[in-house]
Amino acid sequence: MKQKVILAFSGGLDTSFCVLYLKEKGFDVVTATIDTGGLSSKELKEIEAKSKELGAIKHISINAKKEIFDEIISNLIKANALYQGIYPNMCADRYTIAKYLIKIAKKENTKLVAHGCTGAGNDQVRIDVTINTLNSKLKIIAPIRELMITRPEEIKYLEDKGFNVDKKAKKYTINTNIFGVTISGSEIDKGKEPKEDAWQITKVTKKNPEYMEIEFQEGTPAALNGKKMHGSDILIELNKIAGAHGYGRGIYYEDETIGIKGIQAFEAPGLMLLIDAHKALEKAVLTKKQQKIKGVLEIEWADLAYNGLLYEPLIKDIQAFNDANQKVVSGKVKIKVGNKNAFLSEIKTKNSLIDEKVGSYAQCGAWKGKEAEAFIKFYGLQQKIAAKKSKK
Repeated sequence: MKQKVILAFSGGLDTSFCVLYLKEKGFDVVTATIDTGGLSSKELKEIEAKSKELGAIKHISINAKKEIFDEIISNLIKANALYQGIYPNMCADRYTIAKYLIKIAKKENTKLVAHGCTGAGNDQVRIDVTINTLNSKLKIIAPIRELMITRPEEIKYLEDKGFNVDKKAKKYTINTNIFGVTISGSEIDKGKEPKEDAWQITKVTKKNPEYMEIEFQEGTPAALNGKKMHGSDILIELNKIAGAHGYGRGIYYEDETIGIKGIQAFEAPGLMLLIDAHKALEKAVLTKKQQKIKGVLEIEWADLAYNGLLYEPLIKDIQAFNDANQKVVSGKVKIKVGNKNAFLSEIKTKNSLIDEKVGSYAQCGAWKGKEAEAFIKFYGLQQKIAAKKSKK
């Protein structure tokens, strides 16, 4: 009797290769597509058809968009999590994929799971470490990593067996999910500007600027333009709206978990907009000291999530801290998007720490001029003494 293996399947080049290779090695392959956003119903049907064409014995498709938002993205937004200050952890969906591989393996009564990660990227770390943490009894098969096979070799393997390879798949590695799109390969790997056909969701189709109002409840997106929506639906809608203005593109030289540097392009119009709006609202309602400590923890959360350690206990500690300070991060943020840019327009919140009765910036305050003068005199006292000492 053949052993059954659960393969995380996107229908792309790497996982298509994996189906044929695993079959060749004598396994019955069950493909699992964990829809973490970015796929239309048509595309999901095409992926299922591809699985059948390649010879998988069964295909499973799971909608995990709301789940990934509630469990990962909402915490990412609360943490304003940009790895190394640039990259919004767009491949954090690998944690959700790993979790479902474990669930499906149990249901299908097998101890074997597989993925199409290479041996030179971060996704292998995120998936393997998560599986080893949550169910160490499972055996992980990673054909691309084990063979250290190149993309041209994969293409030849598939074509030699009579399967067509999409022209764009020959040129780029494209990953699409609710976060947005990541793109690598071809001129991007050489450090050159991506060609226009590389970009997927940020092609400019609207000329006139557009206003959007995002409402947050305790740090979590709750409404868009006055309409109450689940956070996942807000993110999907913002990807469409902001993407049509060309907003959210980035090129990132990343320090990878395994020690090398890599280059990738990314498109995250909705997520970058939500982080920008959330940061602006926090500026209005959190104290200077809260923001300072939170900023340190934001860096740590982003680093852990990027480097495969979403189940590290420190992540929960940081999230508990954020859940406490986010209780006042409620309000509405209006943003103007146009010409590949986004501009903060207005913030409305009952929790603002701006109090005109106490003081207005550069205008007036609830104190006398002499009191301000005395404060300044003492405030710079140590600096003044140090300057005198340095002249001696």
